[in-house]
Amino acid sequence: MRKAPSTASVMDAQCPSRLVLDRIADKWTALIIQILARGTMRYAALQREIGGISQKMLTQTLRSLERDGLVQRTVHPVVPPKVEYSLTRLGRTLIEPLHALCQWSEKHLAELQANRARAKPVAVAAERG
Repeated sequence: MRKAPSTASVMDAQCPSRLVLDRIADKWTALIIQILARGTMRYAALQREIGGISQKMLTQTLRSLERDGLVQRTVHPVVPPKVEYSLTRLGRTLIEPLHALCQWSEKHLAELQANRARAKPVAVAAERG
């Protein structure tokens, strides 16, 4: 049995930090963190704010974030049940880095799209050859 490394390293294929990176690098996670950075929200409000997310993906992502201790789910004992989601202390530590990543994506979108458009004919030609 392999001994756990003394320090976490995402470069180590066996390090559990890769699972953490996989969770926080997910686009739905980044978007949910961005929305919850504004404050506590209900499920339907989250779904409205995040264009293109299915009910299934939102539910799965929220459950994963809750399990990881990044999001807190609060059920209020009323009829009908009222469920709210908010960032935990740990979840709030992701606001700044994920906000920076989202801003970078928006800032460089045109350049990335232009690069993809230029690369597309080359990729098609290589596939035919």
